Amino acid sequence: MTAAVALAQAPLVERPVAELVEEAVAFHGHLCPGQVLGVRMAVTGCREVGIPLPRQAGKGLVVFVEIDRCATDAIQALTGVSLGKRTLKHLDYGKMAATFVNVPRGAAVRVSARDDARVRALAYAPGEADARRAQIVAYRLMPETALLSIEPVVVNPGWLDRRRGRVFCEECGEGINYQRELTAGGRILCRPCGGQGYYSAHPSDRR
Repeated sequence: MTAAVALAQAPLVERPVAELVEEAVAFHGHLCPGQVLGVRMAVTGCREVGIPLPRQAGKGLVVFVEIDRCATDAIQALTGVSLGKRTLKHLDYGKMAATFVNVPRGAAVRVSARDDARVRALAYAPGEADARRAQIVAYRLMPETALLSIEPVVVNPGWLDRRRGRVFCEECGEGINYQRELTAGGRILCRPCGGQGYYSAHPSDRR
């Protein structure tokens, strides 16, 4: 049996949220609402695509995260995905959302935090005056439908492609891996040269 088939057939074993939060906090370094929310997102996403938690690192699961916040660490801690293994994809959309993909099965689901979850949290921690602490308590208890939105999705072509193609930017000359180049005016460009960069050259450092 291949590793991919074993993953696809692995039984789901549910563990208490409190235990999973402890594992996430050990990885992240402190307890916060984002850790609990990330745990709930990971539990929901992996359940929906048929993957047990927690799990060891492997390439059968790919997770796209849309924000660089505490919840992302919780997801990484429990699922074993990572940037270095190309199983964790960070897309800076500024949204508390993540898409979980069971590659062997071809199943994908996007899990996002409901916008009104913070307000609803107060009802699940009535004795807690501090909003942050109320969220830590409530996010463990809230019904999934009150906390999260779940949407089956299809990942667009190219995002799961692991081919090692390499081309060179016709503007700066740097190599571009994994089909992340742009084409503009018939020229192959890297994303910074194509206007999608996060940096620009410093005027005092021309080398």
